[in-house]
Amino acid sequence: MAILKIARMGHPVLLTRASPIEDPSTPEIRRLIADMVDTLLDADGAGLAAPQVHAPLRLFVFRCRPERLTDSPEDVPTGPGVQVLINPEVEPAGEEVDIAWEGCLSIPGLRGAVPRPARVRYRGLDLEGNRIERAVTGFHARVVQHEFDHLDGILYPMRMDDFALFGFTEEIARAAHAAAQAPKAGGRDG
Repeated sequence: MAILKIARMGHPVLLTRASPIEDPSTPEIRRLIADMVDTLLDADGAGLAAPQVHAPLRLFVFRCRPERLTDSPEDVPTGPGVQVLINPEVEPAGEEVDIAWEGCLSIPGLRGAVPRPARVRYRGLDLEGNRIERAVTGFHARVVQHEFDHLDGILYPMRMDDFALFGFTEEIARAAHAAAQAPKAGGRDG
C-alpha cells in the first residue's frame, strides 16, 4: 500500500468530470482503493475522491465516525472501517437545506460554510461489487455530497453563498473561541 499525493485546488484534475469505472474488480482499481484508504487514514480525513489523488475515476472512499454524527436516526456511521463507493449516484431526498462548515484535503487550512440538501439518497457499488443504497442525513449526507462533487469537478467553495463564512481554519477557531469567551449581553455589571 502507498500514501498517494493529494491534488490541491488549482490542479486541473480537480475541475474535470471523472469517468465511470468499467470493471471494479481489476487489480488496478483494487490497488487504487487500498492506496486511497491508506491516504485517507494517514490524512485523518472524512473522505477522499479518486480525482483528489490524480485518478479521474468515479470512485470515493469515506468514513462517518460516531463522534461526527448528529442525533438524526438517518445519520449513521459507516462501520468500523472505510466505506468504498464506486460509480455512485446521489440525489436530494427533500427540500430542506442545511448549512455547515466543510474542509477539504485538496484545500488545506481553509473552511467554509456550505449549503447542501439535508437528506440524500445514494447508491453505487462497494469494494466487492455489491450494490449499496441508502438514505442519509446529517454528517453522513454532507460527506457523501462533498465527495460526489469531486467526481463532477466541483470544489466546496463553488457551492458557497456567503464568502464572509470562508477562511483559514485557525482564524475561524480563534474567532469562535473569542466569541464564546465574550461577556453575554444583559448580564449584571461588576
